[in-house]
Amino acid sequence: MSEAALALSGLEKGYMRGQPGEVIVLKGAELTVRPGEVVALVAPSGAGKSTLLHIAGLLDTPDAGEVRIGGDPMGGLSDRRRTRVRRQNVGFVYQFHHLLPEFTALENIVLPQLANGVGQAAAEARARDLLGRVGVAERAGHRPAALSGGEQQRVAFCRALANAPQLLLADEPTGNLDPATSDVVFGAMMELVQGTGLAALIATHNLELAARMDRTVHLDAGRIV
Repeated sequence: MSEAALALSGLEKGYMRGQPGEVIVLKGAELTVRPGEVVALVAPSGAGKSTLLHIAGLLDTPDAGEVRIGGDPMGGLSDRRRTRVRRQNVGFVYQFHHLLPEFTALENIVLPQLANGVGQAAAEARARDLLGRVGVAERAGHRPAALSGGEQQRVAFCRALANAPQLLLADEPTGNLDPATSDVVFGAMMELVQGTGLAALIATHNLELAARMDRTVHLDAGRIV
């Protein structure tokens, strides 16, 4: 069996540790996501989905437990090494697109590739290919403000996949969209993900979208069930 793209074991996370009013968010959370697998993460607001995703993507650290990406342990890495792993191996998509407003759709996808050492021509070719695959190739020269919400989020997915990461983490990626647009954006995302070997962990409140993924896990009382 292939190495897990993401393996979380025994994750513990609390805020205001050891103080009155301490909030325990994760209590021994365990999860494995394999290459090519799209997993829905479902939980009520405030249950810790974002915290778990931030730890999985090395944006936060657990109080206890281990994160492995591609089989490699992430604990004890320097900030510089964690940044490199995030840039090369992990793609992020959030509820709000977070595109850079002063750059075009194409440039928003080119920039992370340039930061990763890819040449300009190759980066632009990759960006145009991704935009074409999600149906917004004709919008490549437009800045985010000139794009619809659905177009913005499709560009955000392309940016997340620009450096061909092995893991995609998405936090309510269609939460700001109406149902029809959400369906289009989700379909475009699945087109990008499936068949590439990419592993994806997607937090969503939308049970219909969750049902279209390979499997659904629930975060309940700090544990994955």
